Amino acid sequence: MSIVERLAKLREEMAKKGIDFYIVPTSDFHQTEYVGEHFKARTFITGFTGSAGTAIITTTEARLWVDGRYFIQAAAQLEGSTVELMKMGEPGVPKIVEYLEQEFPEGGTLGFDGRVIGMKEGQDYEKIVNAKNGNIIYEYDLIDLIWEDRPALSTEPVFGLDVKYAGETVASKLARIREEMKKQGATAHVLTTLDDICWTFNFRGNDIEFFPLVLSYAIITMDKADLYIDEAKFSSELKAELEKDGVVFQPYNNIYEDIKHVSEDEVLMIDPVRLNYAIYNNIPENVKKVEVRNPEIIFKAVKNEVEIENIRKAQIKDSVAHVRFMKWLKENVGKMTITEMSASDKLDELRVEMGNFIRPSFGPISSYGAHCAMCHYSSTPETNVELKEGELFLTDTGAGFYEGSTDITRTYALGEVPQFMKDHFTLVAMSNLRLANAKFMKGCTGVNLDILARAPFWERGLNYNHGTGHGVGYLLSIHEGPAAFRWQHRADETDVLEEGMLLTDEPGIYIEGSHGVRLENELLVREGETNEYGTFMYLETVTFVPMDLDAINPEMMTEEDKKLLNNYHKEVFEKVSPYLNEEEKEWLKKYTRAI
Repeated sequence: MSIVERLAKLREEMAKKGIDFYIVPTSDFHQTEYVGEHFKARTFITGFTGSAGTAIITTTEARLWVDGRYFIQAAAQLEGSTVELMKMGEPGVPKIVEYLEQEFPEGGTLGFDGRVIGMKEGQDYEKIVNAKNGNIIYEYDLIDLIWEDRPALSTEPVFGLDVKYAGETVASKLARIREEMKKQGATAHVLTTLDDICWTFNFRGNDIEFFPLVLSYAIITMDKADLYIDEAKFSSELKAELEKDGVVFQPYNNIYEDIKHVSEDEVLMIDPVRLNYAIYNNIPENVKKVEVRNPEIIFKAVKNEVEIENIRKAQIKDSVAHVRFMKWLKENVGKMTITEMSASDKLDELRVEMGNFIRPSFGPISSYGAHCAMCHYSSTPETNVELKEGELFLTDTGAGFYEGSTDITRTYALGEVPQFMKDHFTLVAMSNLRLANAKFMKGCTGVNLDILARAPFWERGLNYNHGTGHGVGYLLSIHEGPAAFRWQHRADETDVLEEGMLLTDEPGIYIEGSHGVRLENELLVREGETNEYGTFMYLETVTFVPMDLDAINPEMMTEEDKKLLNNYHKEVFEKVSPYLNEEEKEWLKKYTRAI
């Protein structure tokens, strides 16, 4: 069934329900960034496979909003689909709410599956619809009615995360959460976000490709925790362990009915950004609600000492695998057939050899030549190309070890590459290292520091169309709030940088049809000295992979930039060489030499 045919069938279902506009976001029932196969409704109805985007289908047209990461990919995938691409942030392109304000008909009906729309988002739509004397229907998943071979919900097993990895018991975490509930005057806490739930109860699973999360909801009270989940996923041992901590197992979908019967004596603590519209609307009107951010968000973002030590171990493992991969790539390109996909597979093979490897921590970006210009390119059998000399190759991948998740990007020169590519590579390296070496006052946010990475770009009239860095979860979501490096304000990513936070540092440059460069390390936020001016903070780099000297143009760099690169490479050799054989050590010595 073509996209055009799917849209026609959807419009038939819309007509049956009297719906004029139907919204299909990229989401599951838990506001998860990346979703399992069952929830890829937006991909089904538009053909666009990227990880973010929102479609709106009307009786006569269809539109898809995507951000700058996906402009090139979406344009290609939407061709011939009748779905119009809306490039978010571009001049003349309205935001979704602006589009609805302009185009939604007087007295019309807006439809969406309320389980996949966030509470705040749904309330924004309500205001627009009410102003037009219209109404909302949120009870139906119309895509489900036309998706004949839709994948079933995952039944993959759950595994416990031992305290030697988690660093804190479930009982301790529940106690901290209940303290926050008391501060807010709440008697119950409704939790729907998967990473918050997995963190709280120290388990992980396999319900979403690459992310070790489990489909679940929770309602935490002062004496128990109702966990809405498929009980069959648990071993009897893990289930018994959780029950000792007051966990009561409930069927996954029962929360929608149970929430309708919450006593009016309860005070519910809910996160308006992370609760779905259907659950919120099912809460009885006479039940008092306290709307605050989930306390688990900051709890899990600030890594404990056990997690930090494990993270350092995981990063060393992945750095060793990357160094071996870089050597293999440099020595074999042009001598054997290597493609985007086989290169990615090779890197994972090397990770497996490091031990305690669970799975990749996100979908791999393995791109060659012009594909590197697509920020979130994903190689497929149709697009997979052979790597040859004279071009750049970019790999943005991650590993999920029991010791933590990694996210590393490197761009490599395959043979001799043109000077303009070297210049762009050097610019990105300078940007990365300047941010990594920041010293700043306690109280700064990532918004304060982003200029350090962008200055080399802005001075040359250049920019990159994505954030400089994001928080990283511990075997959870690879993109984790509430702190990030970005120059524009974005809600939920502007928290103060606190000791123990883990963030990426990944500037890049993308030249459509030609090449792209990105270099990404992970940084731990640390406290430094305290004096009469206050407390100073710094960033500890935990990723140790060479920045390809074959693509560096030293003439572009200041003496300080060269010093930063040389110091970093000295540390790379010190950290990684003990795990290498003599041949590998000699090779690494060459690629970490001082310039």
